[in-house]
Amino acid sequence: MNDTDFDLRAAMAESLRGRAGAWALVEGFAALWGEPLRPGDGFTDAELDAAERRLGLRLPVALREAYRLFGRRADLTGNHNRLLPPEELFVLDGALVYQEENQACAHWGVLLADLDQDDPPTVGRPDLADKSEERWEPWEERFSTAAVVMAMMEKLLQDDELSVFAESDAEVPEGLTELPRLGRGCRWFAWPDVLVVAIDEDFVVARARTEQARDAFAEL
Repeated sequence: MNDTDFDLRAAMAESLRGRAGAWALVEGFAALWGEPLRPGDGFTDAELDAAERRLGLRLPVALREAYRLFGRRADLTGNHNRLLPPEELFVLDGALVYQEENQACAHWGVLLADLDQDDPPTVGRPDLADKSEERWEPWEERFSTAAVVMAMMEKLLQDDELSVFAESDAEVPEGLTELPRLGRGCRWFAWPDVLVVAIDEDFVVARARTEQARDAFAEL
Protein backbone atom coordinates (compact mmCIF):
# COMPACT_ATOMS: atom_id res chain seq x y z
CA MET A 1 0.00 0.00 0.00
CA ASN A 2 1.29 3.46 -0.88
CA ASP A 3 1.50 5.85 2.06
CA THR A 4 -0.97 8.22 0.39
CA ASP A 5 -3.59 5.48 -0.02
CA PHE A 6 -4.49 5.31 3.66
CA ASP A 7 -5.55 8.23 5.85
CA LEU A 8 -5.24 6.97 9.43
CA ARG A 9 -7.07 9.92 10.97
CA ALA A 10 -10.04 9.58 8.62
CA ALA A 11 -10.11 5.79 9.00
CA MET A 12 -10.13 6.04 12.80
CA ALA A 13 -13.02 8.48 12.71
CA GLU A 14 -14.95 6.30 10.26
CA SER A 15 -14.38 3.20 12.40
CA LEU A 16 -16.53 4.75 15.11
CA ARG A 17 -19.51 4.75 12.76
CA GLY A 18 -19.82 0.97 12.50
CA ARG A 19 -18.38 -2.38 11.50
CA ALA A 20 -17.53 -1.58 7.88
CA GLY A 21 -15.36 1.34 8.93
CA ALA A 22 -13.78 -0.72 11.70
CA TRP A 23 -12.67 -3.50 9.38
CA ALA A 24 -11.45 -1.01 6.78
CA LEU A 25 -9.27 0.55 9.50
CA VAL A 26 -7.83 -2.85 10.46
CA GLU A 27 -7.04 -3.64 6.83
CA GLY A 28 -5.40 -0.28 6.15
CA PHE A 29 -3.51 -0.25 9.43
CA ALA A 30 -2.20 -3.80 8.96
CA ALA A 31 -0.92 -3.01 5.48
CA LEU A 32 0.75 0.24 6.47
CA TRP A 33 2.25 -0.88 9.78
CA GLY A 34 3.03 -4.49 8.96
CA GLU A 35 1.81 -6.87 6.27
CA PRO A 36 -1.44 -6.71 4.28
CA LEU A 37 -4.19 -9.02 5.43
CA ARG A 38 -4.51 -12.23 3.44
CA PRO A 39 -7.27 -14.88 3.27
CA GLY A 40 -5.37 -17.27 5.52
CA ASP A 41 -5.13 -14.66 8.30
CA GLY A 42 -8.62 -15.46 9.53
CA PHE A 43 -10.51 -18.45 10.87
CA THR A 44 -12.97 -20.26 8.66
CA ASP A 45 -16.75 -20.34 8.99
CA ALA A 46 -16.43 -24.05 9.73
CA GLU A 47 -14.19 -23.34 12.72
CA LEU A 48 -16.56 -20.67 14.01
CA ASP A 49 -19.58 -22.93 13.47
CA ALA A 50 -17.83 -25.63 15.49
CA ALA A 51 -17.31 -23.17 18.34
CA GLU A 52 -21.01 -22.31 18.27
CA ARG A 53 -21.98 -25.99 18.49
CA ARG A 54 -19.55 -26.61 21.34
CA LEU A 55 -20.80 -23.61 23.31
CA GLY A 56 -24.46 -23.98 22.38
CA LEU A 57 -24.82 -20.33 21.37
CA ARG A 58 -24.63 -18.02 18.37
CA LEU A 59 -21.61 -15.75 17.92
CA PRO A 60 -22.38 -12.10 17.13
CA VAL A 61 -21.93 -11.01 13.53
CA ALA A 62 -19.12 -8.58 14.41
CA LEU A 63 -17.18 -11.23 16.28
CA ARG A 64 -17.42 -13.65 13.37
CA GLU A 65 -16.31 -10.93 10.95
CA ALA A 66 -13.26 -10.04 13.04
CA TYR A 67 -12.23 -13.66 13.48
CA ARG A 68 -12.61 -14.31 9.74
CA LEU A 69 -10.65 -11.18 8.83
CA PHE A 70 -7.60 -11.28 11.11
CA GLY A 71 -8.13 -13.78 13.92
CA ARG A 72 -4.92 -15.70 13.10
CA ARG A 73 -2.68 -12.64 12.79
CA ALA A 74 -0.58 -12.93 15.93
CA ASP A 75 0.92 -9.46 15.46
CA LEU A 76 -2.59 -8.00 15.72
CA THR A 77 -4.04 -10.34 18.33
CA GLY A 78 -1.36 -11.70 20.64
CA ASN A 79 1.70 -9.60 21.41
CA HIS A 80 0.50 -8.76 24.92
CA ASN A 81 -3.11 -9.75 25.51
CA ARG A 82 -4.45 -12.73 23.59
CA LEU A 83 -7.48 -13.17 21.37
CA LEU A 84 -8.78 -16.63 22.15
CA PRO A 85 -9.03 -18.95 19.14
CA PRO A 86 -12.54 -20.31 18.48
CA GLU A 87 -11.80 -23.62 20.18
CA GLU A 88 -10.88 -21.77 23.41
CA LEU A 89 -13.85 -19.43 23.67
CA PHE A 90 -15.65 -20.01 26.95
CA VAL A 91 -18.49 -18.72 29.11
CA LEU A 92 -17.80 -17.15 32.50
CA ASP A 93 -20.52 -15.82 34.79
CA GLY A 94 -22.93 -14.86 32.04
CA ALA A 95 -20.45 -13.64 29.43
CA LEU A 96 -18.73 -15.13 26.41
CA VAL A 97 -14.99 -14.57 26.93
CA TYR A 98 -12.99 -13.80 23.77
CA GLN A 99 -9.78 -12.19 25.07
CA GLU A 100 -7.48 -12.62 28.06
CA GLU A 101 -4.59 -10.68 29.54
CA ASN A 102 -1.19 -12.28 28.96
CA GLN A 103 -1.04 -13.68 32.51
CA ALA A 104 -4.81 -14.27 32.71
CA CYS A 105 -5.09 -11.33 35.11
CA ALA A 106 -8.10 -9.95 33.20
CA HIS A 107 -10.65 -11.08 30.65
CA TRP A 108 -12.87 -9.38 28.11
CA GLY A 109 -16.16 -10.66 26.79
CA VAL A 110 -19.71 -10.10 25.63
CA LEU A 111 -22.66 -10.65 27.94
CA LEU A 112 -24.79 -13.62 26.89
CA ALA A 113 -27.82 -11.33 27.01
CA ASP A 114 -26.23 -9.19 24.25
CA LEU A 115 -25.20 -11.99 21.87
CA ASP A 116 -28.25 -11.37 19.68
CA GLN A 117 -26.89 -7.95 18.72
CA ASP A 118 -24.82 -7.72 15.52
CA ASP A 119 -22.18 -5.53 17.17
CA PRO A 120 -22.74 -5.82 20.92
CA PRO A 121 -21.06 -3.92 23.74
CA THR A 122 -18.13 -5.56 25.49
CA VAL A 123 -17.29 -6.01 29.16
CA GLY A 124 -14.08 -6.44 31.12
CA ARG A 125 -13.25 -8.24 34.35
CA PRO A 126 -10.05 -8.28 36.43
CA ASP A 127 -8.79 -11.41 38.14
CA LEU A 128 -8.95 -10.60 41.85
CA ALA A 129 -7.71 -12.49 44.89
CA ASP A 130 -11.21 -12.23 46.34
CA LYS A 131 -13.33 -13.85 43.65
CA SER A 132 -16.51 -12.57 45.29
CA GLU A 133 -15.43 -9.04 44.30
CA GLU A 134 -15.09 -9.82 40.59
CA ARG A 135 -17.70 -8.24 38.33
CA TRP A 136 -18.15 -7.70 34.62
CA GLU A 137 -17.88 -3.97 33.96
CA PRO A 138 -18.73 -2.07 30.75
CA TRP A 139 -15.78 -1.80 28.37
CA GLU A 140 -16.37 -0.68 24.76
CA GLU A 141 -19.77 0.27 23.35
CA ARG A 142 -19.25 -2.01 20.33
CA PHE A 143 -17.25 -5.18 19.77
CA SER A 144 -15.93 -3.77 16.49
CA THR A 145 -14.34 -0.89 18.40
CA ALA A 146 -12.77 -3.28 20.89
CA ALA A 147 -11.41 -5.38 18.01
CA VAL A 148 -9.86 -2.37 16.24
CA VAL A 149 -8.22 -1.14 19.44
CA MET A 150 -6.89 -4.65 20.06
CA ALA A 151 -5.35 -4.86 16.59
CA MET A 152 -3.67 -1.45 16.82
CA MET A 153 -2.55 -1.85 20.41
CA GLU A 154 -1.11 -5.31 19.91
CA LYS A 155 0.92 -4.07 16.94
CA LEU A 156 2.36 -1.21 18.97
CA LEU A 157 3.22 -3.66 21.74
CA GLN A 158 5.19 -5.91 19.40
CA ASP A 159 8.48 -6.61 21.13
CA ASP A 160 11.06 -5.63 18.52
CA GLU A 161 13.35 -2.78 17.57
CA LEU A 162 10.55 -0.60 16.15
CA SER A 163 8.49 -0.27 19.34
CA VAL A 164 9.38 2.13 22.15
CA PHE A 165 7.97 1.58 25.64
CA ALA A 166 7.96 4.48 28.09
CA GLU A 167 8.02 4.48 31.88
CA SER A 168 4.73 4.78 33.71
CA ASP A 169 5.27 8.48 34.42
CA ALA A 170 6.22 9.38 30.84
CA GLU A 171 4.44 12.15 28.97
CA VAL A 172 3.59 12.42 25.30
CA PRO A 173 6.17 14.70 23.62
CA GLU A 174 5.03 18.04 22.26
CA GLY A 175 4.57 18.52 18.54
CA LEU A 176 2.57 15.36 17.86
CA THR A 177 -0.77 15.40 16.05
CA GLU A 178 -3.62 14.06 18.16
CA LEU A 179 -5.86 11.55 16.39
CA PRO A 180 -9.53 10.72 17.04
CA ARG A 181 -10.30 9.15 20.39
CA LEU A 182 -10.59 5.41 19.95
CA GLY A 183 -10.76 2.96 22.81
CA ARG A 184 -11.37 3.25 26.51
CA GLY A 185 -8.66 5.31 28.20
CA CYS A 186 -6.65 5.67 24.97
CA ARG A 187 -5.32 8.82 23.32
CA TRP A 188 -3.63 8.37 19.95
CA PHE A 189 -0.99 10.61 18.40
CA ALA A 190 0.87 10.69 15.10
CA TRP A 191 4.35 11.82 14.16
CA PRO A 192 6.00 11.17 10.77
CA ASP A 193 6.04 7.37 10.41
CA VAL A 194 5.35 6.97 14.14
CA LEU A 195 2.15 6.08 16.00
CA VAL A 196 1.83 6.77 19.74
CA VAL A 197 -0.79 5.76 22.28
CA ALA A 198 -1.14 7.04 25.83
CA ILE A 199 -3.22 4.77 28.03
CA ASP A 200 -5.05 6.14 31.06
CA GLU A 201 -2.57 9.04 31.20
CA ASP A 202 0.19 6.89 32.74
CA PHE A 203 1.53 4.53 30.07
CA VAL A 204 2.92 5.50 26.69
CA VAL A 205 4.03 3.26 23.83
CA ALA A 206 5.14 4.24 20.35
CA ARG A 207 5.88 2.28 17.20
CA ALA A 208 7.81 3.47 14.17
CA ARG A 209 7.54 2.14 10.64
CA THR A 210 11.29 2.42 10.07
CA GLU A 211 14.46 2.51 12.14
CA GLN A 212 15.12 6.02 10.88
CA ALA A 213 11.76 7.22 12.15
CA ARG A 214 12.36 5.49 15.48
CA ASP A 215 15.72 7.21 15.93
CA ALA A 216 14.31 10.61 15.00
CA PHE A 217 11.39 10.17 17.38
CA ALA A 218 13.71 9.07 20.17
CA GLU A 219 15.38 12.48 20.05
CA LEU A 220 12.12 14.02 21.27
